[in-house]
Amino acid sequence: MTTEMEDYLFDLNGYIILKGVLDEDHVAQLNESTDELVKIPRGESRGKLYNDAGKYESLGIILRNTVEGGEPFERLIAHPAWMNHIQRFIGSTEKPILEQSQLMVRESGEATRLHSGAHKRRMYTQFRYHNGEFRCGEINILMALTDMGPGDGATMVIPGSHKSNLIHPAFGSGASEPGASLESVEGAIEIHMKAGDALLFVDCLAHGSAKRTNPGQRRILIYRYGPKWESFYPSKAMHERLTPEQRKLLNPSDE
Repeated sequence: MTTEMEDYLFDLNGYIILKGVLDEDHVAQLNESTDELVKIPRGESRGKLYNDAGKYESLGIILRNTVEGGEPFERLIAHPAWMNHIQRFIGSTEKPILEQSQLMVRESGEATRLHSGAHKRRMYTQFRYHNGEFRCGEINILMALTDMGPGDGATMVIPGSHKSNLIHPAFGSGASEPGASLESVEGAIEIHMKAGDALLFVDCLAHGSAKRTNPGQRRILIYRYGPKWESFYPSKAMHERLTPEQRKLLNPSDE
């Protein structure tokens, strides 16, 4: 279970830090695997793994579906260090699912712009608390595979912005443009972590990163969890009869 203080800080700030949740051996295995995965060329795939960095050059390498990268990544899916937190923050009666996994590797000069924020009122990233239950649409677990201190391009957040009714003025400035960073965004703070730490936050928290200025690489993994919504899988015969517009509203055939 989460602690009373974790609940309070998550409600107040929109995030908590889970210290030392990955041991040194596991971090080493993840980094060793990363050394191979980053060799996938930009815009190309290896099975389900996809290097999506081609259109996001300023962000560094973004490898989608990282959970397909081998056993060290699979071991993270239901990690005991955060699954109780996931259940608590999406709601005790909901079934949690892993929605997305990605690896990000960044070098000097690269950053993530200001994005998200409660003002968008998106259903799938919402933050809500009602009758003693959190009801969040998406919870992110950002795992540090390298230390992130000053100059390392650490993740930056605006505490409390997951409840904001108003858009942060910086969204109207260059801070939300591709390649921008958050050092000049009022209210934003850097989240410094050691390799093996994890940052848990609700996705509607406005966030981004500082620009990396140190040599070397910043390496992080992000696993996104949310409540499973009901799904309908049509028969193969029905699926073949449907129009393209109809198929978009249904899952693929279950046959």
